[in-house]
Amino acid sequence: MITADRTAVPTGRARDFARMRAASVVDDAVAHHALGLTVSVVIPTKNEARNIAWVLERMSPIVDEVIIVDGLSTDDTVAVAKMVRPDALIVNHPVPGKGEAIRAGFAAASGDFIVMIDADGSMDPGEIPVYVEMLAQGYDLVKGSRCMPGGGSVDATPLRAWGNGILVKMANLLLGTNFSELCYGYMAVRRSRLPDLNLESTGFEIETEIVVSAHRAALAIAEVPSFESPRRSGESNLNTFRDGFRVFRALVAGRYRGDRGRSAAELEPVEVPASPD
Repeated sequence: MITADRTAVPTGRARDFARMRAASVVDDAVAHHALGLTVSVVIPTKNEARNIAWVLERMSPIVDEVIIVDGLSTDDTVAVAKMVRPDALIVNHPVPGKGEAIRAGFAAASGDFIVMIDADGSMDPGEIPVYVEMLAQGYDLVKGSRCMPGGGSVDATPLRAWGNGILVKMANLLLGTNFSELCYGYMAVRRSRLPDLNLESTGFEIETEIVVSAHRAALAIAEVPSFESPRRSGESNLNTFRDGFRVFRALVAGRYRGDRGRSAAELEPVEVPASPD
């Protein structure tokens, strides 16, 4: 797990740095891919017809399998996805909630490594090789961070940023960790470690449950910088207060369930290059 200054660099520089870092590891990620390690990407969707093409067109070439978990979209989300990516696996999932969709996507995935990414264009698919490379180096869970050098966001409102900061501090206090980010859904995990997570969440709190469960199961966790752009079109389904409370509940429930896991001092840190001037 990376321990680093949590102050994000200016947004334009952060975006450039995230892309540059992704480009710097893509050759290594491709090399690991050549060794037979396969990569699945899970994308939950609901009425994302105006966004999903942008995401799929920028998918890294190291991705073997794309799984679209569609929550009964009433627009052309599925048709657009199949047009851009004919080999995409479509999972029609009628049960609402991001957590439900993520768990359904995990169950359908066949890759050694699974990356979860949003369909709204806020997460750059070009960063996928960074996550894959860290898994290939031996980490079990790799979580993106907007709040460390090289990361950033132009999408988070002041209220959401404030709430995320409070929840991160609470998580670090309860878990004995030094995370820089908690409520961000750009993550990658080894499929073989999914049973250790025993995921149950149905909503946006799934992101927190993944992190807390991974810590409790003593998995090796790494954070990598990520840049969050604005949603390309449409409105987010996130409700700041409702989902913030669900995250808080998942954090507390996870802390007092099962083994505590390893402290931050017991997890090997990952060196991250300083951001360019």
